[in-house]
Amino acid sequence: MKQKNIFAFAAACVVSICVTSAHAETAWDMAVVWPEGNFHTQNAIAFAKEVKEVTDGEVAITVHSGGALGIKGPEGMAAVRDGLVPIADILLNQQVGEAPVLGIETLPYLAPTMSDLALLHKFYRPKLEEIAEGMNQKLLYMVPWPGQAVFSPSQIDTLDDMKGLTIRVVDANGTAFFEALGATPIQMPWGEVVPSLAAGTIKSVTTSSSSGVDGAFWEFTKHMSTFNWQASSNAVTVNLDAWNALPPETQTVIEEVAARMEGQFWLNSRAEDAKKIALLKEHGVEVLAPSKELSEALLEKAVPLWDEFKARVPEAAPYVDAYLAARR
Repeated sequence: MKQKNIFAFAAACVVSICVTSAHAETAWDMAVVWPEGNFHTQNAIAFAKEVKEVTDGEVAITVHSGGALGIKGPEGMAAVRDGLVPIADILLNQQVGEAPVLGIETLPYLAPTMSDLALLHKFYRPKLEEIAEGMNQKLLYMVPWPGQAVFSPSQIDTLDDMKGLTIRVVDANGTAFFEALGATPIQMPWGEVVPSLAAGTIKSVTTSSSSGVDGAFWEFTKHMSTFNWQASSNAVTVNLDAWNALPPETQTVIEEVAARMEGQFWLNSRAEDAKKIALLKEHGVEVLAPSKELSEALLEKAVPLWDEFKARVPEAAPYVDAYLAARR
């Protein structure tokens, strides 16, 4: 009898260990295209660390930076939808092929400041969450990039300085805007930008100060014009099948972490811009804000594109109009 009790106790321990191990091995690989030092990547690492802590190790997220999992930026939402990865940090304006309404945020000068963007999200975020759910994923948090600047080989003082300039853009809104400015825009994901600059395929890039440092743009361009012409956010989403496999109480604590950390991540973005602009200057990049005259000319080219977008993507109109009404 005593021996039977020992065997029973040992069996119970094995079962307990197996259950505990299974419970602890909810492992998610997160796809991130940005390099290790990028602030979005660092945000993701901080989020993963906090999730592991609040779930007592039940959910372990491993952040794979620099496109290590082989997923390019425009493939992000589809990859999460199809379960190729359980979770990813996704640049939303690269997903317009999946859902054209995702182009709202990047309309030129629609939401040029973080406060403007926060107001836009008040109306727009429920739609984003609906789109994510329709693509078999849950939106956990969103973080904006710093303002979109223009890196160029020569100083830009007037619209004439943009004529014929080959410039990398991210989406159709960028294409439409820079075509209106007389430039020659070329859409490409981040992974192709630095090789294209080195090869001379493009001469200019519109992106954030953060990406300018990531790409060591001082090796290719010597001027940065802080147009801040476009808002641009990343979202971290998780596959719904992976999400629904978690116990409800675990889902709740992860949601709480995402909501709590998102505000800090926005502050990180603001601080990132100042830090990276200073670093660009240290490397010899001349950073200039557009003159009042140039700013007015840029806005004049931008505003008609809002109505064109609403006509092309009618489901976007209510969100754009509600935001503009609230901004007045």
